[in-house]
Amino acid sequence: MLRYIARRLLLTVPLLVGISLVSFLMMHMAPGGPIGAGTDLNPKATAESRARLKAYYGLDQPLHVQYGRWLGRMATLDFGDSFSPDGRPVAEKIKERIPITLTINVLSMGLIFLVAIPVGVYSAVRRGSLFDRISTVAVFTGFAIPTFWLALLMMILFGVKLGWLPISGISSLDHESLGVLGKLADRAHHLLLPVLLAGFGGLAGMSRYMRSNMLEVIRQDYIATARAKGLPERTVVFRHAMRNALLPVITILGLSVPDLLGGSVIFETIFAIPGMGQLFYQGVMSRDYPLIMGILTIGAFLTLLGNLLADVGYALADPRIRQA
Repeated sequence: MLRYIARRLLLTVPLLVGISLVSFLMMHMAPGGPIGAGTDLNPKATAESRARLKAYYGLDQPLHVQYGRWLGRMATLDFGDSFSPDGRPVAEKIKERIPITLTINVLSMGLIFLVAIPVGVYSAVRRGSLFDRISTVAVFTGFAIPTFWLALLMMILFGVKLGWLPISGISSLDHESLGVLGKLADRAHHLLLPVLLAGFGGLAGMSRYMRSNMLEVIRQDYIATARAKGLPERTVVFRHAMRNALLPVITILGLSVPDLLGGSVIFETIFAIPGMGQLFYQGVMSRDYPLIMGILTIGAFLTLLGNLLADVGYALADPRIRQA
């Protein structure tokens, strides 16, 4: 098992370099640039001042030189300084924001896992029942509704009309004056709506995927044999069928990490949550190259880590994969 994990870790390094190279090239191919974004609206900006700024940030060098310098800094975990007016280190900015984004994504993943698996299993075992039909309609409704549009509707209903939930930020104005439990309750109150909506899209797909896996497994001969031996239906479903049906779901959960991180850009922007998604949006709008590359690299690393954990979990469940 250790050899399997070591082999996967070694493969992660060239993958990370390849992703960073593609991201770097696409970023520089996009229209606009950091110099134009910062000086176009300034009537005092001259061609000479723009050229000096370009040289100051090293943007006058060929792309392969710029990428080589960035890669060299990355080898020492130095993300460089932001192009924004504060000029702070990118690593410092990401360090402030990443716990919020990870918290929302971990809670969303937990919500998807806790709700989608039982719904998928029950729908498969009770195929054609009223619950199965209702869950099917709900799932297809979930697929059809754009999540950002649903987020706006929920904000109007629960935030504006009913006043039950806050619609922006992650804490109240009096957050610092609260006790420990009060701070936790306040933070949970603010994150409830974003987490529910972030998990909504994955919930629909995962429950449907679990249902199809269970339907396929319960048709197998060994399930019929288990029933013929007189085992209780609960043992057949949860011990024999569900364990095998969960194997592909483990992989899907790992592959869903990029979608959750990508969705953070939308949710954090809509709900004004100061996380990594909102920081990335601000970086893209101002063409802050070091910040964009730093966040993309962190996102790629977390995605590869999620896939690695999924593969390790899959290998633990099925020893034949370790020998492949």
